[in-house]
Amino acid sequence: MGDFVLNVNGAQLRVSASSEETLLSVLRNRLNLTGTKYGCGEGQCGACTVLLDGRSTRSCLVSVETAAKAKIVTIEGLEQDGKLSPVQQAFLDEGAFQCGYCTSGMILGATSLLHEQHHPTEEQIVEGMEGHICRCGTYPRIVEAIKRASRLSAQGASR
Repeated sequence: MGDFVLNVNGAQLRVSASSEETLLSVLRNRLNLTGTKYGCGEGQCGACTVLLDGRSTRSCLVSVETAAKAKIVTIEGLEQDGKLSPVQQAFLDEGAFQCGYCTSGMILGATSLLHEQHHPTEEQIVEGMEGHICRCGTYPRIVEAIKRASRLSAQGASR
């Protein structure tokens, strides 16, 4: 066991954990940030996606020791001052979820994608979201939500 200071959603949080414990486990079980979901535990489904230094990362594959060196953003950290992020708003507007289990990972993956490619084509969206699995099959609405978020982000930037 060791003590780690994690920068999570802009807050410095101290946690005691084994250095090999996954970031996913620490977020859910020690910090009670349950928006990050356990899916496959192998980095294949995307349900556990968080942003590490702005990049889409599977938290089930990252140790808390490694994560302690990064800026971590979970789904709980995307809204600012009670306002949803453009990606969150677009997912809501497009109804891009059914059961919601994959949603936080999808939103964080899309956030990372739009940070790298501000106006992706549909092909780039599909490629960029590869590895995020939706058990309900709402992929067409997810793609539309990401297109909408791209437009919303562009409108927000022009104001």
